[in-house]
Amino acid sequence: MSLESQFFLLMKFVIPIYLLAFILYAVRAFKGPTIVDIVLAVDCLSFDVAAFMAILAVYFKSVYLVSGAMILALWGYLLDIYIAKHLVSREVGA
Repeated sequence: MSLESQFFLLMKFVIPIYLLAFILYAVRAFKGPTIVDIVLAVDCLSFDVAAFMAILAVYFKSVYLVSGAMILALWGYLLDIYIAKHLVSREVGA
């Protein structure tokens, strides 16, 4: 079995799990009862998309997908820090 066929076999199982996770995170992001739930859902969405982009980058051997995944993961991390700072000290800004 070649590497490409193994990758497609793995993607056959991984993509439905990712889609289900995206739907659940989106529902939580739009319907979250508290701001913490919404932030957590957006954070999970960004990290899942970044991980999926990294998997695709390895398969397609694309540097651009890796850099996009890194930027998206860092954006999610900065969002966490910014919201946590806002929730703790009620300040907005740097």
